[in-house]
Amino acid sequence: MFKVNDIRKDFPILSRKVNGKSLVYFDNAATSQTPQQVIDVIVDYYSNYNANIHRGVHTLSQEATDLYEQARQKVQTHFNAKFSHEIILTSGTTHSINLVANGFSSLLKKGDEVIVSALEHHSNIVPWQMLCERTGAILKVIPMNQDGELVMDDYDKLLTKNTKLVFVNHISNALGTINPIEYIIEKAHKVGAAVLIDGAQSCPHIKPDVQKLDVDFYVVSAHKMCGPTGVGMLYGKEDWLNKLPPYQGGGEMIAEVTFEKTTYANLPHKFEAGTPNICGGIAFGAAIDYMNSVGFNNIAKYEHELLDYATEKLLAIEGLKIFGTSKNKTSVISFNLNGIHPYDVGTILDKLGIAVRTGHHCAQPIMDFYNIPGTIRASFSFYNTKAEIDALVEGVKKAKMMLS
Repeated sequence: MFKVNDIRKDFPILSRKVNGKSLVYFDNAATSQTPQQVIDVIVDYYSNYNANIHRGVHTLSQEATDLYEQARQKVQTHFNAKFSHEIILTSGTTHSINLVANGFSSLLKKGDEVIVSALEHHSNIVPWQMLCERTGAILKVIPMNQDGELVMDDYDKLLTKNTKLVFVNHISNALGTINPIEYIIEKAHKVGAAVLIDGAQSCPHIKPDVQKLDVDFYVVSAHKMCGPTGVGMLYGKEDWLNKLPPYQGGGEMIAEVTFEKTTYANLPHKFEAGTPNICGGIAFGAAIDYMNSVGFNNIAKYEHELLDYATEKLLAIEGLKIFGTSKNKTSVISFNLNGIHPYDVGTILDKLGIAVRTGHHCAQPIMDFYNIPGTIRASFSFYNTKAEIDALVEGVKKAKMMLS
């Protein structure tokens, strides 16, 4: 049996008050909360190991280096990368995507085609637009339907011999839709295109196997999966990472420097210029350990219960509409009350101690598709409860009464 009350004890912030009310935290798609086990690792690092890594012969530097590289190996194992040097530790998903987009600037030419989906976060749209502006490549978009699902028949038609890159999120941050990435990857590879999957929203809920997926690039942020902000991962197949030029120049990413010529370090250091977020990387590894101790099968089953429960309760409110009704989705509900701006509802919920996200969720094309200014988004994690969902439902009812 899933003991959510025991799990909640691991998260200090869940016991605090907001506006005099017990905190109900339903903004997990923006960032998850951090368990004490990960907080302790952060404190331990700065208390006992704080030193720069990879370059020092002294004990602290060597110990910090060992902890950092052990964390890289934990990330490798969790995502089942073939080699640890295929794991590039970055500042997060956005950094990872920009690193790849920058690299492809030297590989694309005018007339090449790249494909994104209508469900993307701005971080998986804007870098590719910038890439197309630099190279003359053409950006194409997989359309979506009213349920918030990608139209795969149209995707098939978009693929041509000129398609070089396909970029799709694993799970939509705005709607919770789980995209058919296995199909997307397989079809892209048949025309010789590389595929990048934005896994920022999937990594808190499922455990992707990058080798089984046969994906070329997969990107993740630690703060979505109980880790700290400012650190994330770019997984890339070794062959692709060797083809891409360095994203930034500086210390660590070099083999030899003279004023005549610089040669670059081998993977993964070629893409890790400067002093990294050492503590963040180590804590990322600790967060992966924590989530695996809870168990991703347990997480998925429990969060699906929360999703079903919340969907039924919210739909019982007259005038409430849910956006994103795919049968294959995760624990995210985007909704609006008829005739009421989402921001106003979110403000009232905050007064009740309930944290939700309002707005376009950095997915403005989705809101344009539905012709709405934004939504109220409640996103659930494995440490949330049905009692908290009941509080949300009562809060929405109160907001409706006050604002109607």
